[in-house]
Amino acid sequence: RPSIISRSEWGANAPKSTLRNLAEEPAPFVIIHHSASDSCTTRAICQARVRSFQNHHMNQKGWTDIGYNFLVGEDGNIYEGRGWGKHGAHSTPYNSKSIGICMIGNFVGHNPSVAAIKAVKDLIEYGVTLGKIQENYTLLGHRQTTSTSCPG
Repeated sequence: RPSIISRSEWGANAPKSTLRNLAEEPAPFVIIHHSASDSCTTRAICQARVRSFQNHHMNQKGWTDIGYNFLVGEDGNIYEGRGWGKHGAHSTPYNSKSIGICMIGNFVGHNPSVAAIKAVKDLIEYGVTLGKIQENYTLLGHRQTTSTSCPG
């Protein structure tokens, strides 16, 4: 079981309203994003970044909560976003049938750290074990779902 830093541990605000459940569970898709921001290599900095993303999504974009189900830092930690089984706000039209994982950093010119890649793999495997992600899931990068420079 990978270590997942809970919302209370990273200092999340409560969602503006009740989060909807996925229309399809276990989720048939996993969508990988990057934050297009500076990366983070310590838990303290990663937690601050996750709080910043949540504030931006809720206050500037007007969303109910942070858009992703989970986020992963280059510190190798997994940060709980909306969590398992929740409808995201990360990749229309996949929000109702996917788990959205955001890798914190800008990975257009280089790959994420080995620790971050391992954390994503471990999280997906754990989701399959829990019955939250289909065994035969489809893995997509964000740019495979919409017109974006996000490499996923």
